[in-house]
Amino acid sequence: MATPEVQSKAYSWLTLASSDKVNAKQWLESIAYTSLPVERFVASLPELVLAKQLPNEFNDTLSYHKVQQAKYWEASSPQHHIITYDDPNYPSVLKQLSQPPLVLFVTGNPCLLNRSQIAIVGSRNASLQGKENTRHFCRELVQQDIVITSGLALGIDGVAHDETLKMGGATIAVTATGPDSIYPKRHQRLANNIIDGGGALVTEFFPNTAPLSWHFPKRNRIIAALCMGTLVIEAKIKSGTLITAKLAADLGKEVFAVPGNILQPQSEGCHWLIQQGASLVTCVDDILSALPSYIWQPALIDVETTKKSEVNSLATDKLLDSVDYDITAIDVITERSAMPVQDAMAVLLEYELRGLVASVPGGYVKLRGK
Repeated sequence: MATPEVQSKAYSWLTLASSDKVNAKQWLESIAYTSLPVERFVASLPELVLAKQLPNEFNDTLSYHKVQQAKYWEASSPQHHIITYDDPNYPSVLKQLSQPPLVLFVTGNPCLLNRSQIAIVGSRNASLQGKENTRHFCRELVQQDIVITSGLALGIDGVAHDETLKMGGATIAVTATGPDSIYPKRHQRLANNIIDGGGALVTEFFPNTAPLSWHFPKRNRIIAALCMGTLVIEAKIKSGTLITAKLAADLGKEVFAVPGNILQPQSEGCHWLIQQGASLVTCVDDILSALPSYIWQPALIDVETTKKSEVNSLATDKLLDSVDYDITAIDVITERSAMPVQDAMAVLLEYELRGLVASVPGGYVKLRGK
């Protein structure tokens, strides 16, 4: 198909992004070299190639079919948005990347992309404690009006999105597929809930793109770049989660890690990150103190301080002290506290309602920061 003469800016950026041979850095450097507006640059590609100013692949590898599919996707729903490199809504933080996405396909609320975000990521095979830690940090960060960003994966990612929605917060899922499909498929309902809850699904991949293995590191770099910091809840020593953390560190972003059980493989990655200089966190204040002061809301911090004072008054409570951060069986709790089972259950229920402990299969766990 012949190259269109002069198209809109959006169409032109889509055209450049459709190439599977020429990367974003090459396109941006070539546009800067010619000093042409992007739409004129695209229209002039055949001439530039013919004049040997650009290699043949700069024109031969463009896919106008992919561009048409993208425009069809955009027109199919008012929830579908295409944000290009020079769009006012394009997050400026992504331009720090050596290979920034030339286009973003957004389903849902594109305004979230420029809000203050924290990435919460971790193991797909998350432990019960890891899931509870995720919920705890989501609840606290949502109170500060911080957007929770993750990758829609099983385990920690899914819990982070879900808990944020339950708390009425905003969440962004950056995906490794085209905007017309969800991976894993079992998270289709969660994806729908994110959109319905005012959140956003974001991808740089064109419609009809499958979740190939090399897409996930590309997705992770967007997560790292969008966020002020990355909180790693759990991770094995060799995992995509650590890739995200490394990308965040390379961009000069904050990296936070939650310590865990030294005998669990899911904790090895966090402990390694801490050894490499990541911030060890046990409560939300450890995160907020590393962020610019204009991000968090002092009024809500006062509420948190009040809650901590309430918790401190229970410091000598033998029952609360009898519950560990790992799963603690009820018979162990009653033995340690010397309380009858019925009395202990009643008090534990009260503590659960107050957010001090959580009931899990096999017993109870004390919540972090409590």
